[in-house]
Order: sequence, then structure tokens, then C-alpha cells
Amino acid sequence: MVQDLYILMITAGVVSLLFKLLKQPVVLGYIVAGILVGPNLLGENIVNHENVEAWGNIGVLFVLFCIGLEFRVKNLFQSGKTAAVGALTIIGGMLVLGYGVGRFAQLDNMNSLFLAAMLCMSSTTIVMKAIDEAGLSKARFVKGATGILILEDIVAVVLLVLLSSIAVKNSFEGVELLKKVGVLAVTLVVWFIVGILIIPTFLRKVRKHLNDETLIILALGLCLGMVLTAEEAGFSSALGAFVMGMVLAETLEAHRIEKLMAPLKNVFAAIFFVSVGMMINPSSLVEYWGPILFVSIVIIVGMIVFGTLGCWWGGSTLKDSMLTGFSFVQIGEFSFIIAALGSKLGVTDPAIYPIIVAASVLTTFLTPYIMKATVPCYEWLYKHSSAKTKSKIDAREEAVAKAEEGKSGKAEDKMKNHTEKMEHLLRYTFLTKRVVKLFLENMSENDKKEEESEK
Repeated sequence: MVQDLYILMITAGVVSLLFKLLKQPVVLGYIVAGILVGPNLLGENIVNHENVEAWGNIGVLFVLFCIGLEFRVKNLFQSGKTAAVGALTIIGGMLVLGYGVGRFAQLDNMNSLFLAAMLCMSSTTIVMKAIDEAGLSKARFVKGATGILILEDIVAVVLLVLLSSIAVKNSFEGVELLKKVGVLAVTLVVWFIVGILIIPTFLRKVRKHLNDETLIILALGLCLGMVLTAEEAGFSSALGAFVMGMVLAETLEAHRIEKLMAPLKNVFAAIFFVSVGMMINPSSLVEYWGPILFVSIVIIVGMIVFGTLGCWWGGSTLKDSMLTGFSFVQIGEFSFIIAALGSKLGVTDPAIYPIIVAASVLTTFLTPYIMKATVPCYEWLYKHSSAKTKSKIDAREEAVAKAEEGKSGKAEDKMKNHTEKMEHLLRYTFLTKRVVKLFLENMSENDKKEEESEK
């Protein structure tokens, strides 16, 4: 086992360093490292695949836990309509498009459904990294793009649960599916509310006794406890890890936990992506180059079209909408997880996995170059638009600019608006006055700490 880990770490480290020098995402380096140590390239097992798969499964939990830690209810309110409409348009459009591609390729319903799920969401990690490297992290469109990515992550976890249920029964009935969605929604709400009322209060009371070592052990214990709870409730372990991340994201220790988790997440996430690469047969990439290219084009065109339309319908300017759409032109970690789920359950065609992974690698590689084409494409589109269309574009730009100017820059006003929205949402649904008070206290204290750290 130690030898397996040594080979994995050395290979992944060297290859990822090479990709860094080439200014490519290290995720691609991990996948290539998996191909190098996998059984398909040299015809023999250099490492024990079962050990790598077990570590990779742990890696998935840690990745989803950390994605949950990055989730903020406040961010969804800030991005508002753009995030909601944009995410709905992208996910809905790509699901339909992906299912249509599957049926066009003469795949059965199950394979087409899994393929649609693999194609419907971008990689949060790759999108944010591409935006940062392009020097656009402070751009206006980033807030809406972040909100969309948050909603996509939530939907991805829900899809994992639903696909697992569908695959086990090998059928999907409308009534049964709606029932499952309802149970899942209620379960998520109960878990999140109970967690947000109990855990932040507990951490606040014992905060002076929490050094880094104790905090990370406690956080991992809570994560694994929720994983077991999710499994006992009949849901996927990924859901439990994500939910606990969401709960801890609303505590005063969120940033500290996130920082402490980073090294652990990076190690196990690397192992997961190496395990993905180990399942790729290089000869299959040559054999399926046509479908790989076709799927990549579908991803790029679909994300640009639905991303731009969704953000425009959500109230963004055309330029911001195009920046979002052009930055979403890849699939990533959740696509791998869904593809691995289909392979593990034996319900997807073996050819789908290498096609999806190769398409992800290709679209990830092209993302920075496609993003650079956003402004020229916008200028060309504006130049060749009719006078009526130009007036609409200009009117939207003015409206958004005025809305930005009208926003108060004071932190107190932001917190007040955020708290009022949460109070209105919770007080008039099904929570008691006491529950609302506890919830808002936890949220407000977390916001205060974030503002102090920013200063």
C-alpha cells in the first residue's frame, strides 16, 4: 500500500509540475498520471487499483465537503435572479441537449439520462481558476457566475442521489421520481436547519478550546457522521459530505476549517483524479475520437448559448452574459463522479466513460482560449446587430450600471438587507420565532467575522 501511494504521489507530482510549467490545469496532469500508472498503457498493474479506488472514494467525499464549505446563502441572495435563471437555463438546456445527443447516438434511456447529467454542469474549480488567471476575478459578472456554480453544485448532488435510485431500480417512473425528489428536499431542509441551529451554537460555546488540531478532527468527524447518516437514510454518501460542508459554512469557523482542509482535500482529490485516469484506455481515445470531438463541441456550443441566454434573461448585460457563458465551456469533477457511478453500477455503456473524460480534458484545455474570444465575439455581435437590438443592449447596460451605483457600499446596510431577507423568508414559512432568532444570530455573526477579515 505504501509503495502504491509512493508511485501515485511521485507520478502525479512530476506530471502536474510539467502541466504547471505549460500553464495548464493540474487536474489534467493528475488524469495523465493515472493513464501512465494504469493497466491500459503498459499492459500491467503498476499499482493496486482497489487501493487507489478506495482512496479516490474518500477523495470524492472531501472534495464535496470542501465545495459545501464554499457555499454561502448570502452569495445566492447577492447574485439573485441572475443565478437562479442562469442556472435553471443552463442545467435544463444541457439536460435536454445531452439526452437528445444520447438518443441520437442510439443509446437507451438509462445511458442517455446519465450522459445528460454528465454534460449539464461546469467545473467550479476550473471556472474560478480560469477567471482568476484571466485577471477577471473582480469583474462584475463573477458574482452571478459564482451563484450559478453554487446552484449547479447543489443540483449535481441531487442528481447523484436520483441517478443512484434510478439505476438501482433500472427504471425511472414519473410518480416515483417526484416522490424521491420530495423526500430528498424535505430531508435536506431538515438536516440543514437542525445543523445550522445546533452546530454553530456548539462551536461558539467551545471556541476557546478549539485549536487547529481539535477543530479539523471535529470537522472531519461531523462530515463522516453526516455521511453515515445519509447512507442510513438511503441517500448517497456524497450528499452527506456536501450537506455538512454547507452547515459548517455558516459557522464562525468556516474559513478556518476551509484553510485546514485544503491540504487534505488536495491530496485525496489528486488521488481521485489519478483513479479517473487509470480507467482510461489510450487506444479507446483513438477509437472514439469522433464521439469525443462531437461531445466536446456540444458542451462548448451548448454552454455558450444557454449560459449567455440564461444570464441575459436573468438581467445581466450582454457582455457579462457572454463572459459567463464563455467561461462555462467545460465539464469537470461532478461529470467524473457521475460517470464513475454509472460504471460502478453497471448501467452505462463502457465507451461513455473514456469519451466523457477525454471531452472534459479537451474542453478544460480550451477554456482559457475560448474566454479570450469573449470580447471580440461581443464586439462583432454588437457591430452586426440591428438598431433595435443595439438599443436593447445599451438600455440593459445603463439599467445595470444605475443599479450598481444605487447599491449602498456600507457593510451595515448589506447585513441589514441580508438579515431582513432571511427573516422574511424564514419567519413566514414554518419556523418558530425562536428558531428564526437562533438562525439569524448564527448567520449575522458569521457575516460580521467575514467583514472584519476583509478589512
